[in-house]
Amino acid sequence: MGIIIWLIVGGIVGWLASIIMKRDAQQGIILNIVVGIVGALIAGYFFGGGINEAITLWSFIYSLIGAVILLAIVNLFTRKSIR
Repeated sequence: MGIIIWLIVGGIVGWLASIIMKRDAQQGIILNIVVGIVGALIAGYFFGGGINEAITLWSFIYSLIGAVILLAIVNLFTRKSIR
């Protein structure tokens, strides 16, 4: 059941992060899920916790921040600037 939660929350977080970073039209659902899951891992590393322990408002926000950081890093390498 945990993998299904990761996929759903990762998809939502990745989708919201792609809207914030204005990359929504360039990404599909699979990339949104990957960005959301990697963003949650980044958030777990920097902020502790993560969505493995429990899905709370704070873990969701931290995962979103991690996904936005990931997309900003990707923008640095693909566009040479952060939007």
